[in-house]
Amino acid sequence: MAKANTHVTNINRLLKEVKSTISIDFIHTNNKGILITTNNIASAFDLNIIEMYIKELNNVDHNDIKSPYLPQSKSYLKVLGISYLVKNTNLPIFFDIIENVIKSTYIFNNIVLISKLCIIKASYKSDMAVI
Repeated sequence: MAKANTHVTNINRLLKEVKSTISIDFIHTNNKGILITTNNIASAFDLNIIEMYIKELNNVDHNDIKSPYLPQSKSYLKVLGISYLVKNTNLPIFFDIIENVIKSTYIFNNIVLISKLCIIKASYKSDMAVI
């Protein structure tokens, strides 16, 4: 898969034609397989479209293609650096604002937080918080 950006464009076109809600962000290949990152969780139908596209490539051996699958991790860690003080106040940032920032990132769309966030001021003189 020498021209990954061409494949991203082609797969996204196919997904759009079938009115899929996902799009491909990038494709990476290595000796263990092909890693495809999407903007949302792919359905079985989406995976099937991607698999059919890859199988139609001339330089891919069909015997080397195994069934596509989603990662099995149940957790994700993202460290955010945001302003510690609420804009135009001297009040420290609070949970609701942080939750809205997190949910505005496409990778965390419709996320359910199962524990309270830990908010730490980066340092005594800093105006940034580490979440």
